[in-house]
Amino acid sequence: MSEFRVGDADFVLDGRPVRLLSGALHYFRVHEALWGHRLAMLRAMGLNCVETYVPWNLHEPRPGDFRDVAALGRFLDAARRAGLWAVVRPGPYICAEWENGGLPHWLPGRRRTSDEGFLGPVERWFRRLLGEVVPRQIDRGGPVLLVQVENEYGSYGSDARYLERLAGLLRAEGVTVPLVTSDGAEDHMLTGGSLPGVLATVNFGSHARGAFETLRRHRGSGPLMCMEFWCGWFDHWGGEHTVRDAREAAATLREILECGASVNLYMAHGGTTFGGWAGANRGGELHEGPLEPDVTSYDYGAPVDEFGHPTEMFWCFREVLAEYADGPLPAPPAPPPALAAPAEVALTGWASLAAVLDVLGGPQVSAPVPPTFEELDVDRGVVRYEVGVPGPRRPYPLAVRGLRDLAVVYVDGRRAGTLTEEEDRLEEMVAGHARVELWVESLGRVNYGPRTGEPKGITGGLLHERQYLHGVRARGLRLDALDDVTPVAFEALPRDGGPGLYRGTVTVAGAGDACLELPGWTRGFVWVNGFNLGRYWSVGPQRSLYVPGPVLREGVNDVWVLEFEETALGPRLRAR
Repeated sequence: MSEFRVGDADFVLDGRPVRLLSGALHYFRVHEALWGHRLAMLRAMGLNCVETYVPWNLHEPRPGDFRDVAALGRFLDAARRAGLWAVVRPGPYICAEWENGGLPHWLPGRRRTSDEGFLGPVERWFRRLLGEVVPRQIDRGGPVLLVQVENEYGSYGSDARYLERLAGLLRAEGVTVPLVTSDGAEDHMLTGGSLPGVLATVNFGSHARGAFETLRRHRGSGPLMCMEFWCGWFDHWGGEHTVRDAREAAATLREILECGASVNLYMAHGGTTFGGWAGANRGGELHEGPLEPDVTSYDYGAPVDEFGHPTEMFWCFREVLAEYADGPLPAPPAPPPALAAPAEVALTGWASLAAVLDVLGGPQVSAPVPPTFEELDVDRGVVRYEVGVPGPRRPYPLAVRGLRDLAVVYVDGRRAGTLTEEEDRLEEMVAGHARVELWVESLGRVNYGPRTGEPKGITGGLLHERQYLHGVRARGLRLDALDDVTPVAFEALPRDGGPGLYRGTVTVAGAGDACLELPGWTRGFVWVNGFNLGRYWSVGPQRSLYVPGPVLREGVNDVWVLEFEETALGPRLRAR
């Protein structure tokens, strides 16, 4: 039975100093059938440890409705089989460019504080999660060496009692391994996010020596560790693709190791944010600016790319890490099978958004003012708001106050435009009487900064000139309701290629990893055999969706495309 502890200068395993050479790999961003391959790639790069977050909202989408909590345990078993130790970061907040930073949309109370209304659900969640993994994986014989308390809390708050409660809760639920915190290498972040008696670590992408000097001002002893070495970065819809020079990143990795520190590559393998779980950021220095939704791909420019292939960075990192290995590094495993031949998707049917909403949507709610997504119990998806403009009255501007995030507007059944937070007024004025529909789509909840947890939908009201319009009817469509579209009645394909749910098939000979391209489509989601690949959007920079080989089957495969605006051509599958 191994014993791991935090020494005065090093981590100590069974009485000997040990350095953690870790890589981040999120089990929820990789198809389970591919875990073994991705973990073997980490070993081949020279790592001895894997790190993962745990997204609370994925596993408890509604209060008390727990789903596949055992997935973390299965992943840790896979890590053990791969010969890797593990670091677990259960949150409750994780950031991770994940919807709402991993916090459920339904949470009551003042989030990320010692407010009892918030801590009650946290305690229930930790009890369920840790009850699954503590007996086998987080004890003095399992692969887990470290468990993190919260995540970058010093970037958000300074409620020391909250951190103490979380640490106490982890201990009370049986976590015996050392606890850690992680924060940016800034004095105020370390002051707000660290906890006496708990190892503090820092996160950065460059200037390692300076970062560790800052950490030493706060902690004079204990192992040095970079919990997140940002070797790449993520992309936003409508932005530029981010690229980091591989040799420059490898030089920073070498600097970290020359400081005698342990490291966790963020990300070693980024994977994909399937299921529409991608979060969003707020622009500006204080993260209070425009919404910047995250793309579906979480490739991150990581050393192991989205398809599991080694990049130039992989080989540069392997060269550095080989100098710290006990022996020769294993060769990378063979790549997973790729799609044998391109294939076109044959579209066979269509259903309007209204028809899909009627069958799969939640209950219709009538209220004086527009209810938010949270009030309609919609985590990911779309809400249709309907309101009447009374009359007779002359044409006036129609505007939406407090719009989150994007609305396609129809006036008397005719498309009138698309509104956003920044452009929240229709170009054409509206006269009364009129019937107005707004299909508001969530582009992802904020996952970092002071506006994490902000509501979605319409948070202010609908204005005609300066007058609020009341008597709003709203109905929500959760994205997970479309995982099974059997109840939907499909019609013949429309001539105009407008919004709606499209049904099709693709015949595959030689199933394997593939790309799905949607030329001429605007914005929406794709399911293959009931598996949600995530959001596509013509604004880029992402131009195709990754299709894991295990999702496809030989022969005929079902494809569903939920398009919110317009389309011209059929989707197609191709090998990478």
